[in-house]
Amino acid sequence: MRFVDSCKVKVIAGDGGNGAVAFRREKFVPFGGPSGGDGGKGGDVVLVGDEGLSTLLDVKYSATLRAERGEHGQGSDCYGRMGADLEVRVPVGTQVFEGDALVADLVAHGARAVVAAGGKGGRGNIHFSTPFDRAPRRAEPGNPGEQKELRLELKVLADAGLLGFPNAGKSTMVSRVSRARPKIADYPFTTLEPHLGVVSIGEGASFVLADIPGLIPGASDGAGLGVQFLKHVERTRALLHLVTLDHAEGREPLADYRALRAELARFEPALCERPEVVALSKADVPEVREAYPKLRARFKRAGVTLRLVSAATGEGVSELMIALYDLVKHGQAERGPRGTRRKARAPKAEE
Repeated sequence: MRFVDSCKVKVIAGDGGNGAVAFRREKFVPFGGPSGGDGGKGGDVVLVGDEGLSTLLDVKYSATLRAERGEHGQGSDCYGRMGADLEVRVPVGTQVFEGDALVADLVAHGARAVVAAGGKGGRGNIHFSTPFDRAPRRAEPGNPGEQKELRLELKVLADAGLLGFPNAGKSTMVSRVSRARPKIADYPFTTLEPHLGVVSIGEGASFVLADIPGLIPGASDGAGLGVQFLKHVERTRALLHLVTLDHAEGREPLADYRALRAELARFEPALCERPEVVALSKADVPEVREAYPKLRARFKRAGVTLRLVSAATGEGVSELMIALYDLVKHGQAERGPRGTRRKARAPKAEE
């Protein structure tokens, strides 16, 4: 299924039905009086959060979302039937914008938002009878339903975001710690959409990890997959930075980490305040393992604790996920070398 996380849609609520002008016409009942009923209310357009959905694909190809109009009133005091609401299911995490204004944010399964209200039905002539006018010949027309041009944005709901440059081992890590199965290959940009995986730490302890693709220098300005996926980091509580050593690809771990932090700061400065864990991946590669002690010292001078992990062999992965769970659930920062807690902060200039 194609992943769609942004779309525009026109929503049209149902018009209210017109009130009726009618009079009682019964044998042996002279001057029966007015009997025109009210028109029915128009249907609303309602968006409903559904945790079983992961894309806005269905909504994207619906040119217009239109609710049913209300029926007109009838004689014999018969009111028109209300128009049926149009309920459209969207993924949990969908935000609704009208222009630049946020209309709704559906962050829970079953959350509902009326994005276009149906028109009120008009009153029939039974409401206009007075002692001075016992046979009114007027009724109200129904009100039109709301019409809006909306923009829907999906921001995935995850506890932790997994960040790294292409081929840093993010997809392999997600597949190792969860049942998510993203595409894995030895070329850049194999992941073209966020993947969510549920990481189980133990009985009753788990969190949702999101693999955020497409981050390269200039991502906040649209380079690579850019801002298309950076927005998915905004809802996370903690971040996991994966860096690796790859001379063929020109990967230098500390420079990559700083570049990622810079892109986050340009996109949304508050993201740099999120607690984070930093890990050197591909520990099963000999040159990575040999370089780890020096890299750890360099990261330490920059005020960052660097862990060593291998998603291929599982080395250090359990400890890494426990540390990430600690940040997600308790807001604790990565522990320093003496066991003291410290908050994540921007790295210092290398000495």
